[in-house]
Amino acid sequence: MTDLTLTTPPALLIVGHGTKDEAGADEFRRFVARVGARLARQGIAAGGGFIELSPPPLADTMAELVAAGHRRIAAVPLMLVAAGHAKGDIPAALAREKERHPGISVSYGRPLGPHPTLLGVLTERLDAVLDVADRPNAMVVLVGRGSTDPDANAEIAKVARLLYEGRNLAGVEPAFVSLAEPGVPAAMERCRRLGAERIVVLPYFLFAGVLPDRIVAQSTEWAAAHPDVPVAVAGLIGDCDELAAIVLERYAEALGAEIRMNCDTCIYRVALPGFEDRVGAVQKPHDHPDDPAGHHHHHAHAH
Repeated sequence: MTDLTLTTPPALLIVGHGTKDEAGADEFRRFVARVGARLARQGIAAGGGFIELSPPPLADTMAELVAAGHRRIAAVPLMLVAAGHAKGDIPAALAREKERHPGISVSYGRPLGPHPTLLGVLTERLDAVLDVADRPNAMVVLVGRGSTDPDANAEIAKVARLLYEGRNLAGVEPAFVSLAEPGVPAAMERCRRLGAERIVVLPYFLFAGVLPDRIVAQSTEWAAAHPDVPVAVAGLIGDCDELAAIVLERYAEALGAEIRMNCDTCIYRVALPGFEDRVGAVQKPHDHPDDPAGHHHHHAHAH
């Protein structure tokens, strides 16, 4: 096996969550190919793997990179916010890979958002379903995944405020499709009561999946019960060059040791009310069904 340690830059490992939606998993794999094609021009290897639900598992992709001679790896979590997966599950999985492959080094990048480029993509998705002239009378419901981690939920509120600034909208309300309040219907109702003449539901999601489908279903159901308020559901961020550029930026950050994690409000470092027991909690990796490490077990904090 060739040792590429001294002759090539570190390889990029893009880490996804995984989904029961095959279209979403395919979109992730296409995105990895997009990023890989851009890096190949610089002689840099790239691969992608999931921590659960979808093939290929992170372990397989790591094994392929190591088998190709790579000893230095930069891992970027393809996550929009720093919740349980980015803070605990992925670092634990990477630590397990270091045990499996003695001698490798792994630099861990930070999640993707909030990022000015992401705000630009969200604005494009908004403009695709809302005329700019209608912005002053429209309210946007920005829908995140939702988490039991208050820091992750606060990130969605931050993105909502950043999206509101300078775009001449009547308002942007944060909402969550699982595990946190307000839910999508409640946020849409709040917009109606605040006088919105039209509502745009804007999913803060990368690719297709069960939860984005649920957002569409809930929005459609609310709209049917309130025909006096026009409702549109915007598209997802999706596999695009803008997203690829952010991943490459996070890759460069990881190599330059310039990671700026949101540690000040992290439940694993700070005793936030109701979450005091999480401080210093030991993090364990997800067990991917295709990984021989063992049976998969979910952690409540990860969702």
